[in-house]
Amino acid sequence: MTASRDPAVASELRGAGLRVTAARVALLETVRRGDHLDAEAIATGVRRRVGHISLQAVYEALHALTAAGLVRRVQPPGSPARFEGRVGDNHHHVLCRSCGALADVDCAVGEAPCLTASDAHGFSIDEAEIIYRGLCPGCATPASSPAP
Repeated sequence: MTASRDPAVASELRGAGLRVTAARVALLETVRRGDHLDAEAIATGVRRRVGHISLQAVYEALHALTAAGLVRRVQPPGSPARFEGRVGDNHHHVLCRSCGALADVDCAVGEAPCLTASDAHGFSIDEAEIIYRGLCPGCATPASSPAP
C-alpha cells in the first residue's frame, strides 16, 4: 500500500507517531465521514478505497488510531463497538433502544467533565461518558396510522 495523497491526514498520522499507509488514511477518512460506524462497516469503506484488507488489520489500525487520539471508540452496553472522528470534546451519545441508531449529544452542562459526581472517591475526574437511551424519531413514530 502506498502513502496518502492527502497531506493533511498524512501529517496528522505522522504527528501522532503513526506510519502513514493508504489503509490508515482510508480508515481515518472512512471513520470521519461515517456516522458511528462499526468495524465491519469501516472495513467495507476501506476496501472500496484500497482493495483487500483483513478485518484483523482494521481492528489493529482502529486500536492504533484510538490510542493516538485520532479516533474515539464508543461501546454502548450490549452493542458492538463503534468509532467516530469527533474527539477531544467530551461529548455524549443517545442510543435508540429499537434500531440501535447512535447520535452525538453535546456536553450535558458546562465544560468537561460535564457532570459532577456525587462521590469522586478521591479521583480527579476529567471526563464523563454518558449514553442516553430512548427511541429515535423513526422508531417512536407508529409504522402506520389507523384510517379515520
